[in-house]
Amino acid sequence: MPSDPLIEIRGAVTEPLDVPLTVLATLPRREITADFHCVAGWSVTNLRWEGVSFESMYRILIEPALTPGTSVTHLVFSGLDGWRSVVMIEDALADDVLIAENLDGRPLDGDHGAPARLVSPKQYGYINTKHLCRIDVHSGEPPSIDDTLIMRLLSSHPRARVWKEERHRYLPAWSIRRLYRATIAFILPRGGRDPHRPPQPG
Repeated sequence: MPSDPLIEIRGAVTEPLDVPLTVLATLPRREITADFHCVAGWSVTNLRWEGVSFESMYRILIEPALTPGTSVTHLVFSGLDGWRSVVMIEDALADDVLIAENLDGRPLDGDHGAPARLVSPKQYGYINTKHLCRIDVHSGEPPSIDDTLIMRLLSSHPRARVWKEERHRYLPAWSIRRLYRATIAFILPRGGRDPHRPPQPG
């Protein structure tokens, strides 16, 4: 029988903490209906996510494990697929941020980020790490995860707030919107699908 999937908590904690999803499921449950916005310009509306409020997870499990005197500023969410997102603590603790296990009344499948994923509706999709397996706690901004020159030039905005169109770390939204759309069209094979775009629910 396979072991229970878990989320590792590392970084500014007194000792590494492993949180099995069965333990996560005992925390207060939450359901939200929200839209999902990709930085490339498409959206999926009225998705119904269910899981655990990240703030509940943080207050109940992570905060008590912090190294004394630690002032947390950032979290790094990592997925089994290698994707990582850096999230400021104030964004992570927003009241609509979930560690979700269900979408539209069904357990997440592989395309949607099973077994659990970060859902932060007010931020662009690249923040919403799929297949969540690790959370690193930091007391300062972690080193850039954009480790090549081209990725640094295309550096994503650290806040990624949809309502402010925060797409790029340095350039204004209007100057980069077309570039993102053209890049996605160029990268994807003819008839292909954006790997970060969830299939239409249904």
